[in-house]
Amino acid sequence: MKRLIVTADDFGLTIPVNDAVEEGHCRGILTAASLMVTGDAAADAVARAKRLPKLGVGLHLVLVDGVPVLPPEQIPDLVDRDGRFRANVFAQGVRIFCLPAARRQVAAEMRAQLEAFRATGLALDHVNAHHHFHLHPTIQQTLLRLAPEFGIRAVRLPLEPAAATGQRWAWLTGAMESRHARRLRENLDAAGLAHNDWIFGLADSGKMTAERVRRYLVSYNPDVPELAARQCYTQGAGQPAWEQLSGRARKRLRERAKRWLNTQAADRMTAQRIDQCDLAGEIRDWLRSIAWLAREAR
Repeated sequence: MKRLIVTADDFGLTIPVNDAVEEGHCRGILTAASLMVTGDAAADAVARAKRLPKLGVGLHLVLVDGVPVLPPEQIPDLVDRDGRFRANVFAQGVRIFCLPAARRQVAAEMRAQLEAFRATGLALDHVNAHHHFHLHPTIQQTLLRLAPEFGIRAVRLPLEPAAATGQRWAWLTGAMESRHARRLRENLDAAGLAHNDWIFGLADSGKMTAERVRRYLVSYNPDVPELAARQCYTQGAGQPAWEQLSGRARKRLRERAKRWLNTQAADRMTAQRIDQCDLAGEIRDWLRSIAWLAREAR
């Protein structure tokens, strides 16, 4: 079964952000949020999260363009005169890569933020970073070293298909970031840490309309009929592999699977059967999310 993870970053940044996270989760679409432990509204976010037991809350590491946990005098190579992390992602990344002192300070700050999250009492659902800064090789390696100590089980993989958006500049950004993202995927797999397959919405940030979401869901993964057709087909002994079938043969099997899903499967999917098979409530949450998206698209 495919799983759609809908995550809100910057949880704890401001009260309006927290309001949006809570509303999105309660309306059935938002499944996770990433907490800024030094955000102005971090305490409010933690209190809300404790009222929302099904919301997966992770740590949104802030190492650029934000407020640190450690005092500025302990991380002088990372902060500006105001004691905030420098906002220029490229310059901050070069500084961390080239200066041994900066690398030590980054490791200390990452540990401090993980300890601050642990102090909230919330279960750590995942880890990612502000501006996807965990793509940086030094931060990747530090995160992997800290994972066993802090029980990190999942990390966001910021890898978006280059053609996921119609914006021409997305091809350039995808090419620049994909090498680091693919290396991160290799490192996470080697460490046994879970991660998403793809992420959608990086290039379309601020423009996530219902139509764009529908395009993502339809265009970049096999749909349910194809998955069902493949599974039913591979159950036949002595048959050639699905990939060896002609396009016409696969289309015929998909259409047959659609008819089966729309008739026999739909008729058999009673509320009682869902309760028996879906002990974690995933199918019901998924159906609620679809219903909410359908209402919003009207």
